[in-house]
Amino acid sequence: MSPLEQLIGISPAMMAVKSLISQVAETDATVLILGESGTGKEVVAQCIHLCSLRNPYAFVPLNCGAIPAELLESELFGHEKGAFTGAITARKGRFELAEGGTLFLDEIGDMPLPMQVKLLRVLQERVYERVGGSKSLSADVRIVAATHRDLPIRIDEGSFREDLFYRLNIFPIELPPLRARVEDIPLLLEAQLKRFTDQGRVMPQLSAETLEALMQYDWPGNVRELGNLAERLSILFPGKLVTPEMLPQQYQPIAPMTSTMAMGDVVLMPGFDGSLDLKQYLLDMEKNIILRALEHSDGVVSQAARLLRLNRTTLIEKMRKLHIRSEDSL
Repeated sequence: MSPLEQLIGISPAMMAVKSLISQVAETDATVLILGESGTGKEVVAQCIHLCSLRNPYAFVPLNCGAIPAELLESELFGHEKGAFTGAITARKGRFELAEGGTLFLDEIGDMPLPMQVKLLRVLQERVYERVGGSKSLSADVRIVAATHRDLPIRIDEGSFREDLFYRLNIFPIELPPLRARVEDIPLLLEAQLKRFTDQGRVMPQLSAETLEALMQYDWPGNVRELGNLAERLSILFPGKLVTPEMLPQQYQPIAPMTSTMAMGDVVLMPGFDGSLDLKQYLLDMEKNIILRALEHSDGVVSQAARLLRLNRTTLIEKMRKLHIRSEDSL
């Protein structure tokens, strides 16, 4: 099976991603993978590496947001013995470990500004030194970076360097959220459940109605959330047929609101005496409808969003603007 075939999805959005990977993989161009958390950015980075001429060499990942700022330089470039307290031996960094191969810099948007300067120098000059060392080492490494952050906004905020952004953004690949590729959900679930079967577990079966309910859900956690649900179902219902009512509450289908539930008396036109603050009236109407949807869904924002045919993130933003609080949105 080719690396691209291991990237699960037949939706138009995923086929477009696969096409971009096939176009860029055999070049040495720097790739910036964009997308929400849980969309599979590291899987795509690995696929790019496996499809490239560098695949005989190492694929080395580093989560830039998971390493304390004071240790990140050593993680990237290595250090010499005695470079700092605790450096009792010399140590190779990720650049050195990835020599000839691919270095995957995950969550690049969380990299501290001082390290951004040093990374930019390496990308420009293709040389670096270990911490505490003076010998220049070559950096024959293909860089694939990823982030769920909106980097142009980070640039405006002063927390990300514009020159580094342009160095990284040579070939952007934007991964679609799961809600934009719902036709891939049955394939993804099948692959997840097969993985558990290979581990010796007895897998549940999902009814057609269950799959339909899952395809209507908003999936704020994307493919990672889907994988977690698949494992939960495999533990709870081994060998059983899973029907919609057996799903955790947030995944269960919701009966559409009646016009009374949805609108109440908020659509009644106010008395018109020659003037009307239309903007405020529409804001009040929107707020009342959102409150009704939240009430109908027991405060679960993702379910309220489904009732209102909105993305969960869109509804949360509207709730913030309208000063509507819900524990589920915090």
